[in-house]
Amino acid sequence: MVLEKLSESLKNTLEKIARSSVVDEKLVNELVKDIQRALLQSDVNVKLVFDLTKAIKERALKEKPPAGVTQKEYLIKIVYEELVKFLGGKGSKISASTKKKPFKIMLVGLFGSGKTTIAGKLGKFFTKRGFKVALIGLDVHRPAAPEQLEQVGKYANVATMVNKKEKDAMKIIAQYEAEFPKYDVLIVDTAGRDALSDDLIDEINDINKKIQPDENLLVISADIGQAAERQARVFHEACKITGIAITKLEGTAKGGGALIACSVTGAPVKFIGVGEKVDDLEEFDPERFVGRMLGMGDLQTLLEKAKEAISEEEAQDLGKKLLKGEFNLIDLYSQMEAMKKMGPLSKVVEMIPGFSQIKIPKDMLQVQEGKLKKWKYMLNSMTKEELEEPEIISASRVDRIAKGSGCSVTDVRELLKQYKQSKKMMKMMKGSGGMDKMMRQMGGKLPKGM
Repeated sequence: MVLEKLSESLKNTLEKIARSSVVDEKLVNELVKDIQRALLQSDVNVKLVFDLTKAIKERALKEKPPAGVTQKEYLIKIVYEELVKFLGGKGSKISASTKKKPFKIMLVGLFGSGKTTIAGKLGKFFTKRGFKVALIGLDVHRPAAPEQLEQVGKYANVATMVNKKEKDAMKIIAQYEAEFPKYDVLIVDTAGRDALSDDLIDEINDINKKIQPDENLLVISADIGQAAERQARVFHEACKITGIAITKLEGTAKGGGALIACSVTGAPVKFIGVGEKVDDLEEFDPERFVGRMLGMGDLQTLLEKAKEAISEEEAQDLGKKLLKGEFNLIDLYSQMEAMKKMGPLSKVVEMIPGFSQIKIPKDMLQVQEGKLKKWKYMLNSMTKEELEEPEIISASRVDRIAKGSGCSVTDVRELLKQYKQSKKMMKMMKGSGGMDKMMRQMGGKLPKGM
């Protein structure tokens, strides 16, 4: 996941609390040192780290848990609440509405920060939510910028407005202005520089006056770490930034520094790039983000991804079969296909409350596209009886299925092993209480007999 090392360190810290027999000052001091070490290794500002851990320590030693809550549980709650506050408190989302048409988002930032890539990801993000989107290319200085915007627009399946010959941003706006009302959301890609300069600020302010965007998003690359704070402050003061989008957060140890540096500027982090694909963009919500980092899951994001990937009826059917752990090979294939649409399985399961307590081997989660294709060939070579009752598949049946599908015996056995492991995993999940917790959060109940 994003900031994986930081996440693992914090999870280990919480496990230490869970294993301890008593919550005393010694445990709190150990906890504070572990959190300090984890955050400093993620390039977080020293002063901010000590401010955070001081707040955790003071609360842990002074506050008493309410009735019905153990001291361990309350200590974990304190860590969670202070980390959420550390990352900016409650999330600040962009509320695009078809009532305000078009809703305009302008992207600003230094050269190489990833503005054009984020433009495509934002285009995809709003398209999936039912909005008609267009990208406007106003980067008139960087060679091949219009071509790159056209390419990301193609990947995101959104319209692009560019002029490869024009070097005046104002003229490009005038050229396409009559088309703006045809779209629900306009995403404006502006030029960057190697350093923040007066001419860059003047150009952005001129475009800002003409476009009159509803949101001014500063795009910052996570690999600059703590230096993000200065950029965020200066842009915020000069160009009236309404929010920040952080790119490349998944691929750098400095991501923690960038995320927290931005959160203290007064301009909230609104989006984070969590991968290279056009779908790898998330609205930043500190509560959800910290929940996932601490292994508490993020059911809300999971449900949102499920709605994007499959219909409500399919999702309900999938949920029932997952909960029961009583499914056949066709169901297993359908589940993997549905989950694949929601993103890598390793990212999906980290959002499910309770899964972090179960040490699931990573290879169980890495079901690749090629493997799914092989599965389909094997399923087509099975009888109806074998598909519905995989337990009857003997060695001789394995040989027949392998020959009929053009796959190896090892491939067939691997499919059957995956099927058995999936059933076992669901039983483990049931035993851990994670499924029950997840269903309660969804407002439902476990099926009878579970």
